[in-house]
Amino acid sequence: MRGAAFAPGRHAVNLLSRRGGLSGKVLSSPAARTQIAAAAALAGWHGGAFGDGWWRHGNGGYGWVGPLFWPFAYNDIYDYAIWDDGLGFWGYGYPDIYAGIFPPYGYGDLQGYFPQRRWDRRRGRPVAIGQMCGNDSRAIAGMPIDEIADAVQPTEAQRAALSELGQASLTAAQNIRLACPAQAMLTAPGRLAVMQQRIEAMISGIALIQPKLDKFYGLLDDEQKARLNGLAEEQRKASGASADAASLARSCSAPGPAALQWPTAEIEARIHLNDTQKGALQVLQDTSARAAEQLKAACQTEQVLTPPARLAAAAKRLDAMLDVVKQVRAALEDFYATLTDEQRAAFEAIGPARPA
Repeated sequence: MRGAAFAPGRHAVNLLSRRGGLSGKVLSSPAARTQIAAAAALAGWHGGAFGDGWWRHGNGGYGWVGPLFWPFAYNDIYDYAIWDDGLGFWGYGYPDIYAGIFPPYGYGDLQGYFPQRRWDRRRGRPVAIGQMCGNDSRAIAGMPIDEIADAVQPTEAQRAALSELGQASLTAAQNIRLACPAQAMLTAPGRLAVMQQRIEAMISGIALIQPKLDKFYGLLDDEQKARLNGLAEEQRKASGASADAASLARSCSAPGPAALQWPTAEIEARIHLNDTQKGALQVLQDTSARAAEQLKAACQTEQVLTPPARLAAAAKRLDAMLDVVKQVRAALEDFYATLTDEQRAAFEAIGPARPA
């Protein structure tokens, strides 16, 4: 079964900085991944010394770790599909879009997330986000094929279908890994473009896995299906966790804190918009408000009992996220097109200047 909880803090960041990287045992634990992401998200933040960042998810994780959107994305997908552990997956939503528009990081904060030739003692050891983008090794990225096989005791035909599923999962993980940012995007439209690319890679990955999982599941008899479906309950008993569709819905639809309110007064004071720019900003704000409502309406409100159905639910959620990111990105680009270079620089300075 999957790994247990993990020691938080500096040790988590050190793991990311080691040449050997993260082990499959560590990545198999949602609690460990959450703590690693949290430590890495705050390691490069100017306000990190003052506690949790305002863009923190309800489960303690972070949607943005420096320039990276959705750390450990592939693990979150199959944790929900196979183990029915969706708190990591369903925690993503509108607050992440907002954090892409008004990021908590300044340019200097982002430098430690990319490989550096020299270790700057003043800034500390860099955090290697490449390990949080995904891992395409079979020991880490592949679905728990051996555990599935142990549970269902497949026939020869079923084993062949399970092998196809395992290979598809590796290819999906590779595609998601390729969507890792190679450099920091310093403008809001650039960050939403990175966000869109990451979601598109996840959707593409599920599209590869879904038919293989459906095929394998369809070959199982009723008893085998019951044993496969029961893996999630066995894992919950072993870890002491509980399956609560209501908690997933709350995590998914939770309104953002007061920090997520649009800083309209600050924008007007810093940027001095003309009437055309004010109109474009209002369109952007209205589009963002609709995006928040659309994602709230797209939350999963009922428990889903089978792996194929959960994977389909994940795909539907990602489709909804992609749709609203495209909408907000288009409105944001229209607003940006009305700004001068000086005004854009002032807009980008709003996020990093937010109080810790």
